[in-house]
Amino acid sequence: MVPDEGAGQADAAAAGPTLERLLAVMGAGLLEPGTAVPRGGLAAVVEGVTLLDPLEPGQWRGQVLLAVGVDPQSAAAVDVVRQAAGSGAAAVVFGPGKTGRHPDALRAAAEDAGTAVLLRTAWCGWTELVGALRAGLVLSGVPADPAVADVTPGDLNGLADAVAVLVGGAVTIEDVESRVLAYSSTKEDVDELRRLTILGRRVPEWRVAAMREAGFFRALWGSGDVIHRPAHGENPERLVVAVRAGGEILGSIWVAAAGGDLPPHAADTLRSAARVAAAHLLHHRSHRTHARLVEDAARALLDGRGSADVLAERTGIPAHGHCAVLAVRPGASCKGEQTGRLCALLAVRCGADDLMPVVVPVDQGALVLVGGLHQDPRRAVEQVARLGKSLVRQVADAFGPEARIGLGTVAETLAGLPESRRSADLALRALLTTGTTGEPRTVAFASEVAETIALNQMLDTLPGPAPAPETPVARLVAFDAGQGGGTMVQTLRAYLDHFGHVPDTARALGVHANSLRHRISRLTEVSGLDLGSPDARLLAQLQLRLLEREGGDGREG
Repeated sequence: MVPDEGAGQADAAAAGPTLERLLAVMGAGLLEPGTAVPRGGLAAVVEGVTLLDPLEPGQWRGQVLLAVGVDPQSAAAVDVVRQAAGSGAAAVVFGPGKTGRHPDALRAAAEDAGTAVLLRTAWCGWTELVGALRAGLVLSGVPADPAVADVTPGDLNGLADAVAVLVGGAVTIEDVESRVLAYSSTKEDVDELRRLTILGRRVPEWRVAAMREAGFFRALWGSGDVIHRPAHGENPERLVVAVRAGGEILGSIWVAAAGGDLPPHAADTLRSAARVAAAHLLHHRSHRTHARLVEDAARALLDGRGSADVLAERTGIPAHGHCAVLAVRPGASCKGEQTGRLCALLAVRCGADDLMPVVVPVDQGALVLVGGLHQDPRRAVEQVARLGKSLVRQVADAFGPEARIGLGTVAETLAGLPESRRSADLALRALLTTGTTGEPRTVAFASEVAETIALNQMLDTLPGPAPAPETPVARLVAFDAGQGGGTMVQTLRAYLDHFGHVPDTARALGVHANSLRHRISRLTEVSGLDLGSPDARLLAQLQLRLLEREGGDGREG
């Protein structure tokens, strides 16, 4: 007799959520397969979450068993898998271990036992994982509201728009720290508080402090219902509800009246929306954790302390294949809070060229790790050059004309990325170094700015920044500080940069040629500088470069 598969599935659904459903609700980032999941392993019904206690072996049927403190590389891990299978456990979760991989013995034991073996990611702690699993179990059984069923899991902006339509107001979705995760689009005028919240991507600090002092958050997180905040002054009527699941507080949903009063059914609708939103918030949180795992793996590798294999596993970029690093410095308008926008722009642009990027924010800019380059080395280099030129134009349009990009050497494998990053950093620093008299470069490989790199390295070995006493430049600095108004040092720098050519120097300084000649005469008189001596000119230029670096004008990295 052939089993009725449909009936079996219906019985499983009635018994509880499957492991596959639980993992889908949680999303990537907290758990990942430690071995190939055995046939039928994802169909196992999950009834709860329990911790392994070697001193009190229990009945683990339907449980996700957390093997805390058991090294997946050990023989004990194999015994745990066999015991779990014998008790009917739905899955066994180990910590990442020392290498982040499971040995062949554990893989074989999992396949023989037919039990799913999962790996807790390094970024997620056991406490966080327990809360997420319990929340996921609750949410796995929550049916989707037909009005938001089409929203992709984790698409919080889509969810905010759907809820806004249902409740008839302007919606923001926030985390427990009052940071804005998403907000609905609305054609109605928004109040000033909502505008400030959206622009700053978080509720203003003064507002958070006032609500905390008034005990609002204590009431919000402790309440299981919608809280009504009446209109006050220019602030319209608002509704807010906490989003929670399995004892975990995931965030909150705020609704502000827009263009009129909220409808009578708004509170009931918001209450229902909060139950559905919990799955999206949990999925979003896991996705963000996964993104941070990828970033952390990339950062570790670029710093020379990580594993190429781990990064390949996290990103799908082949460990063996041409890749490179680009060091990006945006214009002055890119402040700290806009780093996310910069990284998104870089990732989207690289993706448009069918490349495999990982963008890592760094101080004052970002590093772009690009994989999937052409297998021919020469064409891979051309790809990086084209990408750099395209990116610098877009970054300049978005953040200002000061944008610069250093191009790293093309590496044959991911293991070669630290050296590519080093060459990209050197190239970027050279591009940011002043002293050029022509059109400034905006993008270059290290080989294209080798002279400037060598000069920077030489300057790094020199004492400074104050010029040695009794040298001509030291006298000019003292003169400018007293009565020169800064013009003498500026004039000498421009004059040397333009090889003593009076017309070009005058244009650069915006003065008449005769005025420049008078300045040069006065300059040599004050400083005693012999402009006819190659040694004197070389020393002066080196000292001026050191002064320029100390000046902190932002033109050098």
